[in-house]
This record gives sequence, C-alpha cells and structure tokens, in this order.
Amino acid sequence: MKIEKFQERLLESGLAAGFEDMEIYYVKSKRFACQVYKGDVDHYETAEEGGLSFRGLYNGKMGYAYTEKIDQESIPFLLNSAKANAEILEDEEQDEIFAGSEEYEDRDFYSESLDNISVPDKIAFLQEVESKIANYDPRISSINSCKLIEGATERVLANSKGLVLHDRSNYLGVVLSVIVKQDDETKSGFKVNITKDFSTLHVDEIAKEVAEEALSYLGEKSIASKKYPIVLRHDAASQLLDTFVSVFSAEVAQKGQSLLEDKTGDQIAADIVTIVDDPFYEDGFAGRNFDGEGVASKVCTVIENGTLNTLLHNRKTAKKAGVETTGHAYKPSYKGTLTVAPSHFYIKPGEVTREELIASQEEAVFITKLAGLHSGANAVSGDFSVAANGFYVKDGKIVTAVKQMTIAGNFFELLKMVKEIGSDLYVSTGGIGSPSILLEGLSVTVE
Repeated sequence: MKIEKFQERLLESGLAAGFEDMEIYYVKSKRFACQVYKGDVDHYETAEEGGLSFRGLYNGKMGYAYTEKIDQESIPFLLNSAKANAEILEDEEQDEIFAGSEEYEDRDFYSESLDNISVPDKIAFLQEVESKIANYDPRISSINSCKLIEGATERVLANSKGLVLHDRSNYLGVVLSVIVKQDDETKSGFKVNITKDFSTLHVDEIAKEVAEEALSYLGEKSIASKKYPIVLRHDAASQLLDTFVSVFSAEVAQKGQSLLEDKTGDQIAADIVTIVDDPFYEDGFAGRNFDGEGVASKVCTVIENGTLNTLLHNRKTAKKAGVETTGHAYKPSYKGTLTVAPSHFYIKPGEVTREELIASQEEAVFITKLAGLHSGANAVSGDFSVAANGFYVKDGKIVTAVKQMTIAGNFFELLKMVKEIGSDLYVSTGGIGSPSILLEGLSVTVE
C-alpha cells in the first residue's frame, strides 16, 4: 500500500477508535555498496528498510507504536499497541502534536541523476580508480578499500491537524584506503569523496589524492614535545567539532551535562568564530525541510562573532527554557524517540587559504588526522588527549611528517584560541563541518 493511502486510513481509523490528536512519521532508506579488490567485485550489497511510527492521544495520554509493514493489517496493530502503551504510562506532561509552522522551505535534496548511473558503470569506475592507485607509485603496497556507497532517505510526517510534510535526499560516496611502504616504514592514507553529481568524480584526481595522502606520511621524524601553534586541517577540525557537538544541545544542557548551560549571551569563543546550523547547505548531505516534530527548518546561528546566541532546541526543551524551538527535534529512525540534533553544523569559513595559514607560521604543527577521539575526549569537561598525525612546519613550510603525536587540550578553551579561519570548508556526511583553523597553541607529545 502506498504511504499516502495508508496514512489516510490510519488517521481515519484512529479517530473512530477514540484517539484525539495523532501523528505518523514514516522513513524509508535505501543503500547500495560495492567494493573491488584486484579488479574483481569483492563485495556487493543492496538493502532497503524503513517503517512507520504512530503516536496518538488516548484518554489524555500519548501512546506510541511502530511497524515495518505498510499494509491494512498493520492499522489495528498500531492502534491497539498505542492504546496499550498509553494505558501503562504514568501521569506526566504529555507531548503535543504540532499543528505546523506558518511557512516551509521547499528544497529538493535529491539528485535524480544518481539514479541513472548503472551498476556496471559504478563497478567499472571503481575498477579504474583501483588500477590508477595501484600504478601510481611503486611504494604503494596495497589497497585496503576501494568502495562505493550510495544512500537515499525519504521521510513523511502527517498528523490529524492537517499537516503533511515530505522530503528526500541521497548521496554517493567513494571510500578509499591505501597502504604504502618504504624500507621498514608503513603508512596509510584514507579519503572519502562524496557527491550528488557522479560526473564530478574524476578518476585521476581521486587516485592521486589518496595516494599522495599516504605517501606524504613517509619519512617521518620526531620533534620536541612542547606547546605548538596548530593548524588543524578541515577534516581533522570537523572530527573534533563532531566529538563535542552534543554540548550545543539544550537537551544535554538541561540534564546538566554541558558547560554551556545558562551561557546564552556569553562570549564563549574568539571574535572570528561563527557557527551556524544550515539545513539547506547546498553541498551537504543532511538537508531537511522540517524536523522530527514537523517544525519548519531554518538557518540557525548558534555562535555569532564568539557569542553564544542559542543552544539547539526541540519543542520540549524550548518550552522548558521559555524560548522558541530552533527546529532541531530529531528521530534517529522511525522507531526512535525524539531527541535534539543538528543538520549541517559548521564553523563559517574565512578568506585565507590553508596554504596561507601554514605559510604564516614560523614554527607550528599541521594536524591532518585524529584517532581515539571518543575514548580520549570528555564531552562534559571538554578535555581531550588524542592520537594525531601530521607535519612539522618551519618558516612557513612543511618540513617533515612527524611520528605519531598526542595532542591535548580543552574544547571550550580551544574555541577561544582560534586565531585564523581558512576558506576550505569541509562538511562530513554526518553534517558536521569546519574549514582549516589556526589555533594559538596545544600541547604536543611525540612518541
């Protein structure tokens, strides 16, 4: 049964069964993945999953239920399950079904052109990439991963107050991992290329990028362990921001687990730091026209010129704080409970290039990779001590790769020590992004 007909029948049946306000949240996702190894298809995967959640007010209490089957038999199951769920709930403040925002953006996050790329063409592309990498340099020892991943998601939210919303998005990504060897030294390079336009993926460029990334780490040397100015490459900076993004959630703050609680209006970062959450960011892959409650998405400036403007809210946290929701209610799946999460959350780029950031430093460390962030970072205190890879910079030039380092600091202090912001914004598939940034200094320990 088509989702439009199903939601209509479910709402009609719910009213007849004694439900008052009702809401339906439908999610459908598709995934395709393939990997080649030495010219042959080593892994092939197609998957489609999804389902629908129902919540409705019954005898003054909100009941919940969900199903993966969109058919006539699921309607009584959902209604009976929601009734039973409502009856066992303790008396507490109930979530309200949202009637809708005054206005919604109508952005299309779906690329029809990706659907037109055949599977044989995708496999042939991967085989060509693998061949180019393997023949790029004799020091390339092996290719751990040469993989293509394609994903698509569709959402529908409808309720008994007449609100019907729909959006969909998709992307295609190429994941590459390369091992290089020189004498007794072994290094790796990892790159992900993500797009909505297959024609922008050029075999020679992709192969060169990941090969050069791996080769650049050969010939590593030790440097003195001390505090250095740090240039964080955009992907490493995004990793770090992603690790601490939860501190900007009002839900987390209201649980006493964020040091940003009650900091709205305070200067918490350097004047040049502005962080936005932009659900309509054109080059992103987490776009949305509405949040998990049906609130219209909008661009939200979280930090402006160093000042904390707002935390991210859903309707429940906003009501508790006495403010308006920022439209950041989020459901991790159709059966997930509502929480708070960003869409495209990133540090706004500056005007200088990454090369100019490096060239401006008499002595610095250029960090390109971070590891162990989730075990070596404390989101509540902001402290982190993590493994890092990168390069020693002297007189504005990269001199050598550095043996594995440990960098340590505090995220909240780091926000205040940003001296310059690059122009090379990078946003991950998870929606967290940053340009390369120059930091006043972090403690660097070299093994």
